[in-house]
Amino acid sequence: MRRLRSVSFALVCAGALMAPVAAFAHAHLDRSTPAAGTALKEPPPEVMLWFTEAVEPKFSSIEVRDAKGAAVQDGAAAAVPGNTAQLRVKLKPLAAGTYTVKWRVLSVDTHRSQGDFTFRVGP
Repeated sequence: MRRLRSVSFALVCAGALMAPVAAFAHAHLDRSTPAAGTALKEPPPEVMLWFTEAVEPKFSSIEVRDAKGAAVQDGAAAAVPGNTAQLRVKLKPLAAGTYTVKWRVLSVDTHRSQGDFTFRVGP
């Protein structure tokens, strides 16, 4: 009887350790358009971000700022229809220069993530 309890306990512990770790994951940036560090000849009309899991658009944001710190996004970040792991923000017309994208998201499992990257427009 004692051995059966020990084996049962070991199986329960092993099962708990092998549970999917996705339940404890955060939404990390998977890719973006424009891509981090990219030098573009023409200014993009928007920034699009793809995350590793679904995010809550109402509690997420994307800021795009020029080298002087002025915001250049045109409105708030919005979900992309049909893809709960993607956000976009439209941009005002951009001049040549370096731009910083700062994002903050709340994943559907209620974990917060944030990050930033830059891209450049012009020669």
